[in-house]
Amino acid sequence: MGRKKYTASTKQLSPDPRYNSKLVSKFINCFMLDGKKSVIQGVFYDAMDIIAKKVKDAEPLEVFEKCIDNVKPLIEVRSKRVGGTNYQVPMQVSAKRRLSLAIRWIRDAVRSGKGQPTSVRLANELLAAYKGEGSAMNTRENVHRMADANKAFAHFAW
Repeated sequence: MGRKKYTASTKQLSPDPRYNSKLVSKFINCFMLDGKKSVIQGVFYDAMDIIAKKVKDAEPLEVFEKCIDNVKPLIEVRSKRVGGTNYQVPMQVSAKRRLSLAIRWIRDAVRSGKGQPTSVRLANELLAAYKGEGSAMNTRENVHRMADANKAFAHFAW
């Protein structure tokens, strides 16, 4: 028997209280440290308030969703062993993995910054990704560049 590729977390996930969005709830859960959800909720909502002040033409939730969409990778490289040699093979990314990679890259970019409150760093990173800039977008571009450089091995993706 093979193992299942999914968990019940998507079915059990309840939307967040302010925006009633499952995406926001997922982001908060992934950002959380040591089970302190209320702390991260406060940080996230403070960041959304900062975004609302800085971006006048769009709602903060729209900015957040566009940011996530901008950071999602289309393709990634996976290591494949063929004939005793490891190749970096470019492969399409599934929808669930795209979302989890985008959230992870934003989270890591925010955590790596120092010297400012987390809410300010989160707001800055989200605004940068909204504009197509920032550390999370650089990570995405590096992944795409790596996949493009290894296009020659695409025939190993079976």
